Amino acid sequence: MPPRLVVLDRDGVINHDSDEFIKSPDEWLPIPGSLEAMGQLSAAGFDVAIATNQSGLGRKLLDKPTLEAIHEKMRRCAREHGGDIGRIVYCPHLPEDGCACRKPATGLLERLGRHYGMSLSGVPMIGDSARDIEAAIAVGGRPILVLTGNGSATAQLFESLGTAVETYPDLAAAAAALIEQAGSG
Repeated sequence: MPPRLVVLDRDGVINHDSDEFIKSPDEWLPIPGSLEAMGQLSAAGFDVAIATNQSGLGRKLLDKPTLEAIHEKMRRCAREHGGDIGRIVYCPHLPEDGCACRKPATGLLERLGRHYGMSLSGVPMIGDSARDIEAAIAVGGRPILVLTGNGSATAQLFESLGTAVETYPDLAAAAAALIEQAGSG
């Protein structure tokens, strides 16, 4: 049986985003309820993976060891709440690089599909930006918008386009809905 996978964006979903980028472990600050949500997802049998654009690397605002330290802090904080982050994939490129991995391109999500050996069809993918939602749609995933980070502006954008997107106030509410649906499915 394939794993029950959920893919999360990082900045604006798990932790507070910054226009100045998250450049150190000290700047990585979890959104209230997000760590508990990852713990609840893990306890409910979900494999939690993260797909995140990290152009701060391409902008030389941080280096790979610093990004790894940020991710280790995130993993440690998640573990303290019972959460297990199975895989983190990131795009280090600038928006203008035209790479295949930077969301809304699908490279990061496809990499997760290969890692888990599964189709991404119907896999919940939780983000706060249009690029997260567009990437999820492009791979046949289940796009879920949270209103933290850029989520409120993204919700207004999709509303103005007449596009319905499954939306929750935050990761905790989205996780609770997924867990409830998994239990009744």
